[in-house]
Amino acid sequence: MPAFKSLDEVDVKGKRVLVRADFNVPMQDGEVTDATRIERAAETLKELMAKGARVVVLSHFGRPKGRRESSMSLEPLVRPLGKALGGIQVQFASDCIGEPARQVVDALPEGGIALLENLRFHAGEEKNDTAFAEALAGLGDLYVNDAFSCSHRAHASVVGVAELLPAFAGRLMQAELEALEHALGGAARPAAALVGGAKVSTKLEVLGTLLDRVDALIIGGGMANTFMHAEGLDVGKSLHEPGLAEQARAIVAMAAEKNVDIILPIDAVVATEFRENAASRTVAIESVGADEMILDLGPKTVEDIVGKLKGCKTLLWNGPLGAFEIPPFDKATVAVAQAAAELTQAGRLVTVAGGGDTVAALSHAGVLERFSYVSTAGGAFLEWLEGKELPGIKALEPR
Repeated sequence: MPAFKSLDEVDVKGKRVLVRADFNVPMQDGEVTDATRIERAAETLKELMAKGARVVVLSHFGRPKGRRESSMSLEPLVRPLGKALGGIQVQFASDCIGEPARQVVDALPEGGIALLENLRFHAGEEKNDTAFAEALAGLGDLYVNDAFSCSHRAHASVVGVAELLPAFAGRLMQAELEALEHALGGAARPAAALVGGAKVSTKLEVLGTLLDRVDALIIGGGMANTFMHAEGLDVGKSLHEPGLAEQARAIVAMAAEKNVDIILPIDAVVATEFRENAASRTVAIESVGADEMILDLGPKTVEDIVGKLKGCKTLLWNGPLGAFEIPPFDKATVAVAQAAAELTQAGRLVTVAGGGDTVAALSHAGVLERFSYVSTAGGAFLEWLEGKELPGIKALEPR
């Protein structure tokens, strides 16, 4: 577990507390369409306000590339943030540094909260520019990072400010780090990792790291096709990466050396076209036609996976098992997710999930609230799985 100070270790009454949140939320026509990230950040913000802090929220939105873009303003987030905090008034500053920010921050009462404009309107944010970090830090007395999802970026609001002010982990950050440590560093064994998604190339490092931490590795999605191709099986027109056959075989060999059980498909749902409700059939994995695509795992494979999970105490989930966005190719993802959720609620399995399409897949399966922990982080979650040191976490270490 990385070393960090939590909110239990600081008196925030009357202090200006800069909170780095991740409010990079889906928007359409100026309205937030999914406020999950805002709602998750509310716990830390409410606690700080209740303790008498003057709370100043920092976030980026989109990729304005250092220029002011009206379509990427954080102002439309004021109302949903106020709603998430129980209907209170949130002040807004038209810039995140300079006089506009200073005036709003200086006027905050104890227990008040302000949201500053998009950090990425300034090129200094992504460059971790010292002067920009100092301008941000000048608005606060303390710094709280509650944005694990941004902590793989060495940006000014993530690293620079943390090095200039006393730095602490917010409650969301703390929960994320504790959940990941539980699933990776101190996982109850036997432990399994379920890794899906389209490509092996994006997850080679993840797979290698996981072999040292789990007893079973379940591979699904397009990734599994590459492994099956590497074993000499005909995967027809399925998405796969022939150039990575050697690496796939190396991972299988490494798993055997480490006594890690690799679970690959034994049957699959195939179709000749990739569209909703396309005509499909279930075949043994050796019987995929030359003009067919593997779009989901078959029922025998699902049974195999669920049986393995029943003997495990920890599951780390990253990526869908098939083309879950298009029925009927969502069945394996839904079935395995629901089985894992039932084991979790029965107290038999700790389930930690995150990264990429994972949140959408588990939401589609109706199990988001039934897993032990689901991370909304994408790139940061994957880099953590790869064993990389995240700059934003490193910056929270006590100095």
